[in-house]
Amino acid sequence: MPATGDHRSQVSAFLSTRRARLTPQQAGVPLYGGQRRVAGLRREEVAQLAGVSTDYYARLERGNLAGASEEVLDALARALQLDDAERGHLHDLARTSDVPGSAARRRRTPRAATVRPGLVRTLDAITDAPAFVVTLRRDVLAANRLGRALYAPMYESSARPVNTARFAFLDPRARDFFLDWHRTADDTVANLRTDAGRNPHDRALTDLIGELATRSEDFATRWASHDVRYHHTGTKGIHHPVVGDLVLSYEVMVLPADPDQSLITYTAEPATPAADGLRLLATWAATTEAEQLLEPATDVAGASTVHEEGRPHE
Repeated sequence: MPATGDHRSQVSAFLSTRRARLTPQQAGVPLYGGQRRVAGLRREEVAQLAGVSTDYYARLERGNLAGASEEVLDALARALQLDDAERGHLHDLARTSDVPGSAARRRRTPRAATVRPGLVRTLDAITDAPAFVVTLRRDVLAANRLGRALYAPMYESSARPVNTARFAFLDPRARDFFLDWHRTADDTVANLRTDAGRNPHDRALTDLIGELATRSEDFATRWASHDVRYHHTGTKGIHHPVVGDLVLSYEVMVLPADPDQSLITYTAEPATPAADGLRLLATWAATTEAEQLLEPATDVAGASTVHEEGRPHE
């Protein structure tokens, strides 16, 4: 896996970083005389807290989760005080642990993602909130008018497909666009790490991670922390170049009929500056779209030509 290393190294790094961040005081481990060489827990302390032998835990931390029962994984999660996302990630790593000869069989190149017509109609029916259909790889497959307007700087790039992770780390405009770029960057990497744990042999996902780790030191540094996070709901602050600052709530809904895709919507609290900003953005989006439909295109001879249906020739 480019930039992600082999599966065992991912397991080892995840467990060792979780162990290193947990102090004996936090874990309730008694301290005895003598200077400790590590700030976090020792392997034998984690083993004792989880109720397993030190040798067995050492084998787990070397990346060998194959055969570990759910009871052992849950005991390990409690010992390391993992949150829900981290606990889920540990189970995902165990589920996808490499078995000799199976990695090549499981590694897959997904078919080109498309959006069902019914889902496109659903997006278009959402007129008061920005809405998008996004893949696990953060490719934006479709957006309604308000969604395209909200992320206008991202759509100005010539790179296709539009990708929120590439925009966040590879487009310098992103640091002005997101009011808290560092939080957005942390969340983006943690979400990708979570999805990579569930889908370690998704070629497009691992290629994206490899590209970002190679081209962005900010991404590579965050990727090395092995933090994971669920991407269900939250708030995002955006500095839009036309309507100014917007603080919006988002909801992420996984689509059962298309498990590699999610529907994301942004809303504003009623009677707030953000709500006023979204209304202004909707007006700007409609006006801009109307102007683009009426704008004539110029052919190679210099004459202006307009498509018979009112859309410029491409």
